[in-house]
Amino acid sequence: MRISNLFTKTSKNVPAGEIAKNAQLLIRAGYISKVMSGVYVYAPLGLMVLEKIKQIVREEMNSVGGQELIMSTLQKKETWDVTGRWDDKVVDMWFKSKLQDGNEVGFAWSHEEAIIEMLKEFVVSYKDLPVNVYQFQTKFRNELRSKSGIMRGREFLMKDMYSCSIDEKQHNQFYNDTIEAYNRVFERLGLKDDTYMTFASGGAFTQFSHEFQTVCEAGEDTIYLHKEKNIAINEDVMDDENLNKLGINRDELEKVKTAEVGNIFNFGTKKSEDTNFTFTNKEGNKQLVYFGSYGIGITRLMGVIVEKFSDDKGLVWPENIAPFKIYLLRIGGDQATGHTNDLYREFTEKGFEVLYDDRDIHPGQKFADSELLGIPYRVTVSDRMLENDQYELVERKNGQKSLLTREQLLAKLG
Repeated sequence: MRISNLFTKTSKNVPAGEIAKNAQLLIRAGYISKVMSGVYVYAPLGLMVLEKIKQIVREEMNSVGGQELIMSTLQKKETWDVTGRWDDKVVDMWFKSKLQDGNEVGFAWSHEEAIIEMLKEFVVSYKDLPVNVYQFQTKFRNELRSKSGIMRGREFLMKDMYSCSIDEKQHNQFYNDTIEAYNRVFERLGLKDDTYMTFASGGAFTQFSHEFQTVCEAGEDTIYLHKEKNIAINEDVMDDENLNKLGINRDELEKVKTAEVGNIFNFGTKKSEDTNFTFTNKEGNKQLVYFGSYGIGITRLMGVIVEKFSDDKGLVWPENIAPFKIYLLRIGGDQATGHTNDLYREFTEKGFEVLYDDRDIHPGQKFADSELLGIPYRVTVSDRMLENDQYELVERKNGQKSLLTREQLLAKLG
């Protein structure tokens, strides 16, 4: 893509009141635009990053047998009345409205009840199980405060998966397989070493859950780590009884700030009891489905990655989720322009993702924008370097510079 064809622009300014580093940088770089607190537009560059994060998550969910679908955002009141979670005293984050016929509807904040209602049409016999489905969908939560940029939104993109199993053994196997899939997701995003599966409260979902918490100073959670035993416990459930269950002492723990990037809920048969979700087993008897729920915040992950990897110059994207691999720019006259156009065509033909800064502006602005945008590699073509048949390659994550011939450049980037 040529920057001259990109409708967004970089900026030195951010909206008044935007205090989160992740949102400030993403707005300045033109990846997102702020609508209101906790609500953002994802411009082309931002969408490219989200789609690459989604693809990593998709591949890992498919690897454990997940089937992708998409549920409706509008939810019937009756669906949630069954478990009492339509009541604002039970779930206080609903956005609700009414249809013109007067019937109440909600904008989905989660999908457990709705998924079960749909699956009842298809899960009748033990032969229909297991079933594991997931989706990427915008969720709406009426958060009291939303000051962490895209790390805590009132409207956000989430991957939520739901498992239906015949018995506890089958359920536990999938639960554990999903934990490993989550670990692979965070490893591929460069977050694994700082992400811990954490014993936590289930909140509006169940009594207890496991969270995946990433160490991050901008996070809104506090966890306590026992690094030797690889045990983490959320501050919300930090009491002597739970510490004894885990076999750890308070003085062994390290207190750290974190951001929750994923969670898993083991409902057992409780959710099926509440919704009368059953199947006919081999003996011809009705049996409750074992049910689990597994979430990953896609937009939140994007925000956490910005918080952890950015520097004082701007964004620093891991290569596998960057919107482009190469930031190509030219300095000089007709010779540099011709060589850069040729190189752009060659990069494109070889399948490289390239953002070509073809603007007629001061070189300093091009360099500053390349750093702000966070593209992994910057390739500079200049009249002076072409005298020696060389190009400059700069790695964004460490600033390492190399002067390379065309063949060396292509080999390095390939």
